[in-house]
Amino acid sequence: MLKSLEPKVLDIVKDGNKSVDDRLGEICELLRSNVAHYDWVGFYFKNGDKEELKLGPYAGAPTDHTIIPFGKGICGQVAVSNQNFVVPDVAAQDNYIACSITVKAEIVVPLFVNGENVGQIDIDSNTPDPFTEEDERFLEFINAEVAKIL
Repeated sequence: MLKSLEPKVLDIVKDGNKSVDDRLGEICELLRSNVAHYDWVGFYFKNGDKEELKLGPYAGAPTDHTIIPFGKGICGQVAVSNQNFVVPDVAAQDNYIACSITVKAEIVVPLFVNGENVGQIDIDSNTPDPFTEEDERFLEFINAEVAKIL
């Protein structure tokens, strides 16, 4: 199912008539509206020289978490570890920043440009333990394509 979205992602990324933010927003909306267990999809990026992430384009309910310090929450931990982080049950995580009481699981995949972690894609799900290795590979594919336009 996720593989079938790859050509659409490529079309969005290659559309040079739109700004990078518009294209990222389209990717977020594509994922949120086509993958049943993707309830909130967004990009966070390193905020200049600061040790924090800043919310970029997203699709889903508005969030108060527009700035996340490195090391804080799942996103902040990925900014430091440079590793994918799959959380099957957010309630079991000590260092979790709750965006909504409906969120049950989260996946965060870092985005690298020339080997540097510049941001990440973050997905919240209202479904317990929905993420598989297929989700990880799919999000890695998206980030590799997005890196080409950053």
